Amino acid sequence: MAFKCKPWLRCSCVLLVVVCAVALVCLCLATFVRARCSRGSFRRAAVAADSKLCSEIGKSMLEQGGSAADGAIAALLCTSVVNPQSAGIGGGSIVLVKNETGGVTVYNFRETVPKTFKTNLLNDCPTTFRISTGGQWIGVPGELLGYKVIHQRHGKLPWEKLFEPTIKLAREGIPMPPFLARFMSSPLVKNYVENSSLCEVFCNNNKTVLKEGDTLRLSILADTLEAIAFHGVDAFYNGRIGQALIRDIKAAGGTLEMEDLRSFKVQEEGAWTVPLGDTQMHVPPPPAGGALLAFVLQIMKGFSLTSDSQDGEKKIQMYHQYAEALKFTNGQKKSIYDPGFKNTLPTADRLIDPSFADHIRKMITSNGTHENSYYNNIKPPPDHLGTSHVSVLDENGMAVSATSTINQLFGGAVYSRHTGIVLNNELADFCHRTNTVKAGERPPSSMTPVILESKSGRIIVIGGSGGSMITSAMALSLINRLWLGMSLKDSIAAPIIFVDSQNKLNFEPQFDESVKKGLTALGHKVGTWPYFFNVVNGLEKENGCIEAVSDRRKMGVSAGF
Repeated sequence: MAFKCKPWLRCSCVLLVVVCAVALVCLCLATFVRARCSRGSFRRAAVAADSKLCSEIGKSMLEQGGSAADGAIAALLCTSVVNPQSAGIGGGSIVLVKNETGGVTVYNFRETVPKTFKTNLLNDCPTTFRISTGGQWIGVPGELLGYKVIHQRHGKLPWEKLFEPTIKLAREGIPMPPFLARFMSSPLVKNYVENSSLCEVFCNNNKTVLKEGDTLRLSILADTLEAIAFHGVDAFYNGRIGQALIRDIKAAGGTLEMEDLRSFKVQEEGAWTVPLGDTQMHVPPPPAGGALLAFVLQIMKGFSLTSDSQDGEKKIQMYHQYAEALKFTNGQKKSIYDPGFKNTLPTADRLIDPSFADHIRKMITSNGTHENSYYNNIKPPPDHLGTSHVSVLDENGMAVSATSTINQLFGGAVYSRHTGIVLNNELADFCHRTNTVKAGERPPSSMTPVILESKSGRIIVIGGSGGSMITSAMALSLINRLWLGMSLKDSIAAPIIFVDSQNKLNFEPQFDESVKKGLTALGHKVGTWPYFFNVVNGLEKENGCIEAVSDRRKMGVSAGF
């Protein structure tokens, strides 16, 4: 008698076959994705900070189950040791966080004006490129309170875990970071450090700056970080660390009081979202510089750029249009201010209005440039340097784009010997941008951490440093990536044009000579800006692969897994 398979058994067999088939397909897809990801890219999570050491520290937090917020905080703490000329807990940040459900929040903990500040402070503003030194420029530091708020909202690891690697680095010492050593060897910076209180920690016993091969040890900062790790930020904003810091600030001619620290608030708000074709770009609102970047990109989007735009005369015309867009952007910088304080001035809303970008685009002529009054007869503020950025993506979909600063190089050269903190000179950012300063006000900034999402599912987390060069560097990096077909790495590495406050074109070394000649033939004036510290760090995730890029201009290296 023939054997007959019972119906329930047949169903089980079919189900088993289907399950096996699905598993095989999933395995093949996973293998395909692994094989398709280019060498050096990552599948799960990544960090792009401005040094290899800080990228690795951020990565270690992610590997231990931390969120992108944990990784970003740990990487920024590390930066206070590895690149202390750019950022640290004596400053402030602007941070975008995209949570696992897709919402994007801006955390602004940029420094504020203290309740009491120097009478006629703006009379001290420099009229040429110069670092604003001295205690009168110190704003109320918001960095640590910002970390606390972001960690409470989005962190997974214990608070003290984020501090452990940096405490160890600061206490045991590290070989002088290569970029910092090269940076401090320049005559301008060497003289600046050796003739300030910074020399207490950044000089040898013979009172000359540390060089490559020396050990950088920040023992007092390590003690401060340890106290904050175990006792929370209250030790800084309402305890003995804050009291010691205030004493040192007053000794340097500053005006901060403990009440300024106690009353500091982190600002939380939604990002401004700007359409760029099939991509949505999330930017921080004023007083950050997000609207300026959006303005440039919306103008350039209307020129319908493609990879062919880099050929011959088309390339000259593209850079001409780009330079003109940046000149118009210089004329709009006075629209960037703390909206809670100067409500009688024109707002920055129009900078993200596509109709305004269309209007400006029509004013860009193809056969030449114009006098400065054509773009706006309001003179933009002088240019300056500074800042640091870190981009982080975790495996659960959280993204963090964080730009942090103590403003100019080593802030205003004020070192707190009792806390180990390098103080900011953030109030100098009001210079030539306003006639008034008010207690509690946040100064205008070029800082522009951004997150971009496309309809195809691609996400880009990116930001820049370099003071006034942030807008130029970020805009060109995104033009290269979104419309010219370059990889993220090549987009960031490409030499830039920096349009300075005089509307002169400054070309980064290795910039295309034929384009230079073409632009000068169109009437553009060429400047002599010598400092190309335009540094962009970014991540891009598409089709399951993460490309992570730390800008080589600052000798950065990304990390991930």
